[in-house]
Formats: sequence, structure tokens, C-alpha cells
Amino acid sequence: MNKKTIRDIPEGELRGKRVLVRVDFNVPLDENRNITDDTRIVESLPTIKYLVERGAKVILVSHLGRPKGKPKDELRMDPIARRLEELLGRKVVKVDDCIGEEVKRAVAQLKDGDVLLLENIRFYPEEEANDENFARALAELADIYVNDAFGAAHRAHASTAGVARFLPAYAGFLMEKELEALGEKLNNPVRPFLAILGGAKVSSKIGVLRKLLEKVDVLLVGGGMSYTFIKAMGYEVGKSLLEEAMIEEARGILEAAKARGVRFELPEDFVVAPEGKEGVETKIVDWDKIPPDMGGYDIGPKTVEKFGRYIREARTIFWNGPLGLFEVDLFARGTIEIARKVAESGAVVVVGGGDTVAAIKKAGVEDKITHISTGGGASLEFVEGRPLPGVEVLLDK
Repeated sequence: MNKKTIRDIPEGELRGKRVLVRVDFNVPLDENRNITDDTRIVESLPTIKYLVERGAKVILVSHLGRPKGKPKDELRMDPIARRLEELLGRKVVKVDDCIGEEVKRAVAQLKDGDVLLLENIRFYPEEEANDENFARALAELADIYVNDAFGAAHRAHASTAGVARFLPAYAGFLMEKELEALGEKLNNPVRPFLAILGGAKVSSKIGVLRKLLEKVDVLLVGGGMSYTFIKAMGYEVGKSLLEEAMIEEARGILEAAKARGVRFELPEDFVVAPEGKEGVETKIVDWDKIPPDMGGYDIGPKTVEKFGRYIREARTIFWNGPLGLFEVDLFARGTIEIARKVAESGAVVVVGGGDTVAAIKKAGVEDKITHISTGGGASLEFVEGRPLPGVEVLLDK
């Protein structure tokens, strides 16, 4: 962690300063716009409280959902403002814009320790375009910039990277925690080091697969991506998810694992069904006997047992991606059983990715996990070794 954090700002210099904090309040909402998981808001509280207690005027900016550069009422930040107010135990002023005269007036009225939440930053197409004028307009609202949105740090947007061209830029405490957990724990792991990768596609994780082969002792692969590897070994996968274009790449990964002496383990059996939905008839088959008219949607009991043996031996575990069609309860068992085994392992455990975090919570074991990352794509890109634009722009120590 070679970036300056808000701890590096002399405390007396925060009082009365306008501090623009990029947070990641992209939380799930139900059909009535009620927040169903406030983890990302809760994780931002240490940074916000630190600034408030030192008399800063705190201006929060975040995105919510994918409005594609246009205002959408169902993606306004009002429910987030209400929940943040409850969690902070103090008034949170919310404005209906991100820049402009209304926002400038609201900022001018802030007293030391006040908190202001701007409207959804992605209502402006200039945000994702990292437009310089838009970034400058945001910067004009503040004296100091803080990035605490690790989940958006892999995006070179106006509020994550552009604004740092105009203001001194520091990391918040959540950003610091993420970088230290993903950096130190995974770059200097206690061995054996085991990684579990799941999710739908090989194509979205090819970089991290190759990087992990340089680091881990054992790599367990499940989920939709496992069928592309099985196909690469010359076996049929029925109606299972398959990326034909990635078969050669998968073959290369298998060869690279063998050359490096990494134990690369695929499922031994699957829960198969005619389609991936509740109420269908399922059966368990060995990995090389998937019927042509059925697809695999979860790992089977032999795989849970095999993966469990490796998990018990591991001292460091990195897990990203569910091991089946987790959002359908009928196909969630394998992922949940693995979550429980990971939690009971006694290893240093780092978990990333929204579905994986949901599995950990559904299994009721989140309090036994060393670090649950708030960044899905960002955590993968960081582990892969790619520079994160939202981190690169912060001041070096």
C-alpha cells in the first residue's frame, strides 16, 4: 500500500475543508426501491465518520445501476441517502444533481462536519467518458479528493480518475483495506495457496487464470466455465454452458498448469437438468457422462467432497465466482456447501465477486471470512496485476 490515505492529511487541515469522496453505493434495490443489502454503505462508514469527526465538509458521489448517461427515477440516490442517515445517526443532505448552481449552493451552505450526497453520477454520459470539463466541474466543488470506491477503481471515469487531475487525491479506509488484503495476503500467501474460480465464462477470467497459475499450489474450477475445460479435454458437455471460441485457450491453461506443477482440479460430477430453473427434474452424473439433452447446473456430491479435501489442506484461499447456477435454489447447494467448508478451513480467506459474497451470506458464514471484497471486476483485475485507474491517480507516499 504505497498510496497516501486520509490519515496522511494533518488533522487540523481537514477542518472546514470541502472533501469530495467517491464512494461505491451501487447497492441492490427491490421493486419498491428498498435496499436489500447495505454492505457497501456500511463499509464506507469509517472513512465518512473520520472526515466528519475532524470537521470536514463531506461531499459524497456514487453511481447506482446502469442508467447509461440519462436520468432514471428508479436509480436516484434517495433511498441511499435515507439509509446512510440512519447508519450515521446524522442528517444527510441530498441534491438532485452532481454539478451546477443548485449543487454549488448546497455546498456553500455546508457547515463543518456536514454530509452532502450528490445525485447518481452516471446520469451524465460525461462520467463514463471521463470528460475533462465534467471532471473539472466536480473538482470545483471541493478542496480535497478521496477515493473510497474500490468497486469502481478499475474504471477510468471522471469521478474515479479524472477529478484527481485537479485536486490532491487520497485513498479512503475501504480502499486501503482492499488493497492491503488483496495485495499482501495474495502476493505473500501462507502456503498451500488455493484458488477457487467459478462463474459463467472462461473469457472473462482468462487473465486471472493465467496470473493465478504463477501464484497458487492448487486451482479448483467450477461453474459454467468448467464445461469449456471439459470440452477442451475432448468430452461432450450436452446443453451445458460452453464457449466454443475459448476451447483452445482452455487447452493452453491446462497445459500451463501441468508445466508449472499446479494441481488444476475440475468437478468430478454434476447436477444436470433439461433447463436451469426451479421445479425441473435433476440427476447427478459423472463429469464425462453429461447427457446430450441435459446441461450441468451445479457441482455434485463427489466434487464437494474432493474440493473439500483441498480446502482443508489450504492455508490461504482466494475465491471468485459461484460453482453453479447459484441464483436458482435448486442448483445452489454445491456453492453453499463449499462456502461452509471454506469458512471452516481456518485458512486466510479472501472472497470477491457479488455472487460469491451472496453465497457466503446465504451460508451464514460471513463472520468467518478474513476479507470479503466489495469489488467484483476490480478485485479480479487487481489480482491479475492490471493497474487500476482509480488507484494509479492517488498520491504516492
